[in-house]
Amino acid sequence: MGLTEAKEPMDELRRPTFFLDFDQPEVADFAEETTKAASSPRERAVALFYAVRDGIRYDPYSISASREDYRASAVLRATSAYCIPKAVLLAASTRAVGIPTRLGFADVRNHLASEKLLARQGTDLFIYHGYVEMWLERRWVKATPAFNVELCQRFGVRALEFDGEHDALFHEYSVDGRRHMEYVAVRGVYDDLPFEEIMVAFADVYGAAVPSSPTRERDELFDGGSAEGT
Repeated sequence: MGLTEAKEPMDELRRPTFFLDFDQPEVADFAEETTKAASSPRERAVALFYAVRDGIRYDPYSISASREDYRASAVLRATSAYCIPKAVLLAASTRAVGIPTRLGFADVRNHLASEKLLARQGTDLFIYHGYVEMWLERRWVKATPAFNVELCQRFGVRALEFDGEHDALFHEYSVDGRRHMEYVAVRGVYDDLPFEEIMVAFADVYGAAVPSSPTRERDELFDGGSAEGT
């Protein structure tokens, strides 16, 4: 899943969508304020990555079956989310500052998932892990803003760093050498969030673990020192 050379992307990847709704003032303002000191697309992408990574706390229990909860404007108001909504916010924000961006998805196996989350999900396979692909310096660069730095520091998971030149994807091993994330399959890239496709797949794999509205178990993002979910 390394850097990919490609043709110049279409204008559609710079436009707002239902989910990447940077035509909403709060998203546009967030992007503008975050990048006001940046002087290049790469610097703007880096600033936005860290703002989403650390400004929106990672919450693996916030899965929702409501379309509205996945709009970038809703994610920004929520202040905590799991990997897919965080990727949506990053994608919307980078488009807001003129960077062509698309959403990518992959299935990952979390070898450090807690017993609590495994019991809830029924598997250590987390499907449709969300990340973004940004068009920077004539190539696609991948980044996942899922785990905020405080969470990583507390539980021995290396925080992802992004320089706008190299992919920032999940680490294979934790700080102490334990197997962490394994990329199992690539689901593809999309101009907008494939919400219905994801919900159908979630229902098939996780069943009742996907609620009709968000559940917030904010006090237990990790259990026993293991990183949970995506």
